[in-house]
Amino acid sequence: MHYNQSWMGFGVVGALQAGAISLLVATLASIALHAIGRRQGWGLGPPLAWSFLLALLLTASGDLADLFYFNYGRLQSLALLKVKLAQVHDPDSMGLRALFEVGGVVLGVYLGWLILHHWRRRPPPRP
Repeated sequence: MHYNQSWMGFGVVGALQAGAISLLVATLASIALHAIGRRQGWGLGPPLAWSFLLALLLTASGDLADLFYFNYGRLQSLALLKVKLAQVHDPDSMGLRALFEVGGVVLGVYLGWLILHHWRRRPPPRP
């Protein structure tokens, strides 16, 4: 699903912005799903996997779908290609943006796990 990318920059700046959004969404999803999983008695794996998939679906699926379409879709005419490219924000850096989004999701899930692991393992205060 595409979110509104019209405000984003172009090139590396836009890729960094997309990666930061993915990092934030993945961190929040990881923390939320760990809290749900702890109440349901899940192990460590399901919250990590579901938060990764959820954040990837929310942030990177549009750019990944566009990359797949432009590489494997049958574009019948040059006019159709122009119409499809006009719908994409910064088609020149679409691959870089998708790479930073996936990297942001991976780092966000790790950061969420790290925050919860550190918070849960903190020793109790001394009297």
